[in-house]
Amino acid sequence: MADVQKPDATQFRLPDPAGIGRSMADIAERSQRIVGEWVKRQSAEGGSGGADPLNIAGAFMEMTAKLMSNPARLMQAQMGFWQDYMSLWQNTARRMMGMDSAPVIQADAKDRRFKDDAWKENEVFDFIKQSYLLSARYIQDVVKQADDLDPHTAQKVDFYSRQFVDAMSPSNFLFTNPEVLRKTAETGGDNLLRGLSNLLADLERGKGQLRIKMTDTDAFSVGDNIGVTPGKVVFQNDLLQLIQYAPTTDKVLKRPLLIIPPWINKFYILDLRPKNSLVRWAVSQGHTVFMVSWVNPDEHLSEKGFDDYLKEGVLDSLSAIEAATGEHEINAIGYCLGGTLLSSALAWMAAHDDTRVKSATFFVTLTDFRESGELNVFIDEEQIKHLEEKMNRRGFLEGSEMATTFNMLRANDLIWSFVVNNYLLGNDPFPFDLLYWNSDSTRMPARMHSFYLRNMYQENRLAEPGGITLLGTPIDLSRVTVPAYFLSTREDHIAPWRATYRGTQLLHGKNRFVLAASGHIAGVVNPPEGGKYSHWINPDLPPEAEAWFAGATEIAGSWWPDWQRWITAIDKRQVKARVPGEGKLPAIEDAPGSYVKVKAN
Repeated sequence: MADVQKPDATQFRLPDPAGIGRSMADIAERSQRIVGEWVKRQSAEGGSGGADPLNIAGAFMEMTAKLMSNPARLMQAQMGFWQDYMSLWQNTARRMMGMDSAPVIQADAKDRRFKDDAWKENEVFDFIKQSYLLSARYIQDVVKQADDLDPHTAQKVDFYSRQFVDAMSPSNFLFTNPEVLRKTAETGGDNLLRGLSNLLADLERGKGQLRIKMTDTDAFSVGDNIGVTPGKVVFQNDLLQLIQYAPTTDKVLKRPLLIIPPWINKFYILDLRPKNSLVRWAVSQGHTVFMVSWVNPDEHLSEKGFDDYLKEGVLDSLSAIEAATGEHEINAIGYCLGGTLLSSALAWMAAHDDTRVKSATFFVTLTDFRESGELNVFIDEEQIKHLEEKMNRRGFLEGSEMATTFNMLRANDLIWSFVVNNYLLGNDPFPFDLLYWNSDSTRMPARMHSFYLRNMYQENRLAEPGGITLLGTPIDLSRVTVPAYFLSTREDHIAPWRATYRGTQLLHGKNRFVLAASGHIAGVVNPPEGGKYSHWINPDLPPEAEAWFAGATEIAGSWWPDWQRWITAIDKRQVKARVPGEGKLPAIEDAPGSYVKVKAN
């Protein structure tokens, strides 16, 4: 492979700062015009949605006003930026003359954008990289210097500033990415033609909107090579199919296990491949596993609310499990939004003296939404109203809109890396089961999603005793006294672990909190055989999360065995293995069922 040639120091001229300024001004003007045209088009398509549905302009105007009230601090930041820039020019000149020179700023060791050796070894690309890093740091420092912003506005400004900084990375552009330049020289520009073809294909697939292809979608098929743990659908209603998995042991635990996944995504994240399937592992540990497979709703289910997910989701599943197995008592797991539903159901059941759930496990679950992470950026009155208008016209929230929101939380990994790979390098995306699942989006019923955003995220009413009412019953989480296992992940951007920890204080049973390494998905789907990611344990549950962590012990490997020990310590009674369809509920169809195969787009 041809290397980027090291320039002759006598021919190299450092960039003209005035020229850089003009270029940045031109980029900013053009970017503003493009964004403005896009917003106008969205407004025209969305009717009364308004020209700024995300309410970004108001947040930045407020920040600007705060900054202008203290010009001395802003000037100080600018002076520091230019001093760093002058140091970078001087250091680059020394390197051009063969002298050693320490970098003014370094990229994070985990930043894969600058993994190519040329970013470090070639003076030109090292200069470009450090220029970008200095500019990014300056922008973020200025944003943080705005005093007296309300927390939500400050969070929104910080989030969208980082989105802009990520978008402007030199790795995202042809002439400032050494890997792309090498590939272009190597292929005679064929990579760019293939990239254009990939871009057009993604636009066609999105019917005019960009739908970046993250993986080879033809490489996977649910029920064929992912979601393949054997079982039967034994019950279904408007909102779900209930899957009972086939046993692999002669004896099973007496209490069946019900798993309630989030309906924002599809359940097979817990059953991707045999090697990383939590379902397969739980079956091998002697659990009779029942999995909720939520429907992918259309306009006909627009009036389904959170009450319906409680009634038709949790309560109907409990009745179906009793009919299928003859067991009145079960263990339950709720994942993310499924855990929020499970906690609500347990509070409802406590009010009605319903004791069928004997233990509850919460995967990365928010019950107190005070500090709900970066998703809170998208939650304010203007944005919710705009979203409700769109949902009410269609009857649901389109799956691609939800997927875009989650991808923005990790833009470098889930947006820009694919822009470089697919459009600049002209590569086809690599087959990856997790990204296939991530792209298999689901819709949200309008009534349910509006209730969830307003009552949970915006007003945090679930954490208040009686703050919400479901099926005519005020919900009080403090009435939940079943043993509960809380599993959170240290790098979770969707359900921050310090926020999920508060569930241990809201629910009043004998609780256990475990913190896994990695994020919202990888930290949960971490089989023992993989030997990846540690976890932290601490039997004490002080009021504050930081105090819990200070006293925690790090354990190598997966948390799954810890959970198995916990749940069998509660009740280890066994019975003869149960075969799906042999109880009072006949098999309807083979797992994974038909609901999960419905595509949102």
